[in-house]
Amino acid sequence: MAQQDTDQQQTGVLPVDDEGYVVDTEDCEAREAAWRERGTSRPITVVGNPVLHKECADVTDFGPELEQLVADMFASQRTASGVGLAANQIGVALKVFVYDCPEVKGGPRHVGVVCNPRLVERPAAERRLAEGKEGCLSVPTAFAELARPDYAEVTGQDVRGNPVRVRGRDFFARCLQHETDHLYGRLYLDRLSARDRKDALRQMAEGEPRYPVAEHG
Repeated sequence: MAQQDTDQQQTGVLPVDDEGYVVDTEDCEAREAAWRERGTSRPITVVGNPVLHKECADVTDFGPELEQLVADMFASQRTASGVGLAANQIGVALKVFVYDCPEVKGGPRHVGVVCNPRLVERPAAERRLAEGKEGCLSVPTAFAELARPDYAEVTGQDVRGNPVRVRGRDFFARCLQHETDHLYGRLYLDRLSARDRKDALRQMAEGEPRYPVAEHG
């Protein structure tokens, strides 16, 4: 596997393994910092903002503006102490998300960018649901139990437009599914029962966000 140079790593071009999946667990600290330090943290949009409730546009321009958006997303994610962030969570309706997420608590860290993601459907016989407490930066201070498949695979493009395949298990699988949902206008609240959704919104109303959030009408 060829070692990527620093410039390539900073602009999101990652090596791939023998199966064609990105290797996103190497040099995580340096790569995340390289993005974040070029960006400006932005307020997080919250549930009720129209940009969160409709499908985003495909990324078609893989140039400097996209790279700056990704840098801003990494900066915003760090400010909010998140493990994943979709572009519409900072008010930009484009299909791109970033992540800085461990496989499991204390496990390998994954850092990367995916544009125009699509979840790969697995046969029902190969899917295993895992219960877990889920939260969202766009639903601050709220959490709810939600079952999701314990393995996820996403196809898409990197910031240069190159095809990418990302896979993960456990907590990272949950992150990949959660962020892809965002870009198609779906929040985790939409997967909850009416009772659990109401409870999550109550938690949000009673809590105080620990990071800046965007006002909306």
